[in-house]
Amino acid sequence: MPSDLTAVQLVLSADPELMGIVSLSLTVSLAAVACAALIGIPLGALIALTRFPGREACIVVLNALMGLPPVVVGLAVYLLLSRSGPLGSWGLLFTPQAMVIAQAILVTPIIAALARQTIEDLWVEYREELAAMNVGPLGRIATLIWDGRFSLTTALLAGFGRAAAEVGAVIIVGGNIDGFTRTMTTAIALETSKGDLPLAIGLGIVLIAIVIVVNALAWGARRAGERFSG
Repeated sequence: MPSDLTAVQLVLSADPELMGIVSLSLTVSLAAVACAALIGIPLGALIALTRFPGREACIVVLNALMGLPPVVVGLAVYLLLSRSGPLGSWGLLFTPQAMVIAQAILVTPIIAALARQTIEDLWVEYREELAAMNVGPLGRIATLIWDGRFSLTTALLAGFGRAAAEVGAVIIVGGNIDGFTRTMTTAIALETSKGDLPLAIGLGIVLIAIVIVVNALAWGARRAGERFSG
């Protein structure tokens, strides 16, 4: 039977190995995005609403970090978590937690940069109104985050798309261990090199489906934001 038909069968039959890999990938990526959101959104809001020396340089660096090389991040996390590293006693290397840390580092600048731009644009629009209402700094941040929630949702989805497609960092810190740290991207690379094309193609189909769903959700969030603001 052609490998592409076998791959479709694996997907439609919810093959346990394939579903285990997909489940781990989604769990790691969602956890990484959640951690990145907790850091990135407040950081972006702080930079957007605060004037301080070096702010422009900070924005340039933040935007540059959106293109962090995954293998460099993976190497840095590996050195931190290795036995000889400062966090080696935690025993996190080659675990899903290490993969979450690596993905969160990659995703945080994306969410922070997009959040900064969104909140800064809203601040220009609502500055006089919020000042007239004597809203404090924390109230301003909360108000602007709530008002920009649809755009921020798009930022989170962009971060998730980056995390789900990542391979370089997670293979360094996760080790691609079967049944424990093997994600969709690392499994596709491994199975292709082994010649097991049905599983690789099946995982590729699922990954493409996830990307399409994420883009559809991002488009829906933008449309919802436009209707809400209109």
